[in-house]
Amino acid sequence: MCGYAEAEQRKFRGGSRKQCRASNMEEASGKPTAVAVVTEPRFTQRYKEYLEKQKLLDRQHRVKKLRDGTVALPVLRQAFLEQHLRELRNRVAPGSTCVLTQLLDPVPSKKAQSYSPAQRLCLEVSRWVEGRGVTWSAELEADLPRSWQRHGDLLLLSEDCFQAKQWRHLEPELWETVASALGVQRLAKRGRVSPDSTRTPAVSLLLGDHGWVEHVDNGIRYKFDVTQCMFSFGNITEKLRVASLPCAGEVLVDLYAGIGYFTLPFLVHAEAAFVHACEWNPHAVVALRNNLELNGVADRCQIHFGDNRKLKLSNVADRVNLGLIPSSEEGWPIACRVLKQDAGGILHIHQNVESFPGKTLQPPGSSEMEEHWPSPQQIISNQLKNGATSDSRRKTLSVATKQEWQSWAEVAETRIATLLHQVHGKPWKTQILHIQPVKSYAPHVDHIVLDLECRPCHLVG
Repeated sequence: MCGYAEAEQRKFRGGSRKQCRASNMEEASGKPTAVAVVTEPRFTQRYKEYLEKQKLLDRQHRVKKLRDGTVALPVLRQAFLEQHLRELRNRVAPGSTCVLTQLLDPVPSKKAQSYSPAQRLCLEVSRWVEGRGVTWSAELEADLPRSWQRHGDLLLLSEDCFQAKQWRHLEPELWETVASALGVQRLAKRGRVSPDSTRTPAVSLLLGDHGWVEHVDNGIRYKFDVTQCMFSFGNITEKLRVASLPCAGEVLVDLYAGIGYFTLPFLVHAEAAFVHACEWNPHAVVALRNNLELNGVADRCQIHFGDNRKLKLSNVADRVNLGLIPSSEEGWPIACRVLKQDAGGILHIHQNVESFPGKTLQPPGSSEMEEHWPSPQQIISNQLKNGATSDSRRKTLSVATKQEWQSWAEVAETRIATLLHQVHGKPWKTQILHIQPVKSYAPHVDHIVLDLECRPCHLVG
């Protein structure tokens, strides 16, 4: 075997420290690779027939002719063993010389190009499983993931996959096969969010040595450890909305800052003058501090690490963001305290609100209440007059607004008005400006945001 294939073989086996470093750099780059058997052209057909019979041929990549005239036949990385090399040399094509090599930037086959990622995953995992002597079944196929989150070269699987007992006997090599099929270097699997107040995600790293990833939303860079910090793709519409709010010159308090989900849009795009970011998950604080630097806004933000109920701030905020679900009610007294006592401001209150399945609720004055989920771009707002009654508010309700949202918003408004009076020792006026749907959190449970204007009564006369 000459030149090119021998060099590729040395690279694949990592014969020297220098070659190992080069191989690691290639892995870190995330470029696709494939493993192939290289032989002379006259033996190609016999090799191919053997590989097909043994279910070792990688049909996701094309056979490739190399520069030195030899031919590379892609094989299934996890199933191909040293004994197969010996059989090819000694029994299938006696006298042939073959080596195992790594193909950089392999060309996908026509068939592979037509597969969806889920189909490709099923095909490659089933072949690999059968190559290990395990019978492929409908149960295993149904246990494969159908969706996932991609963060660069890391794929985050949902908790409802790979639960069958058979998988346990195939680890850890199974995860290398899954990662290869989906074109990533690292894998993690999500569990349920911990019930602790830091909302630590129960994420297990299946493949790779760390869980740090980078995600870009609306031009903002977020770096975080998926095994320690939450990140919801479903909140993108709310992040876009707050980025468009007119916050120039304003001071904002973000009571549940996390890694900067809303702190950063307020600073980078809404142009808030300053943000006080509160967070008590130490891993999220590390990420938040890093993200503020990454996005060039660290000089306009102060991080308050610890329990926000012990926050030593008052009379500073034009806006307060309360981005905690299922409820941020524990933070309402703090939000009232940090609002500017002479000017007031706006609260952005997140909440999960339950709808009543099977009921069509019709508010007075409305002919019909639609039960479908509105598009995130819909603006659901009430232009309320000072002193409007509950009934008159209901009459102004948009047909896209669920009655449960409005009912919860009115209860929250009354509660906030009471808290403001208690905190500041004088009456305040509250007004529902806007109810924004963010996402469906669970069946019959909607994540919404209430924009509530709060002003001292002397300002509204």
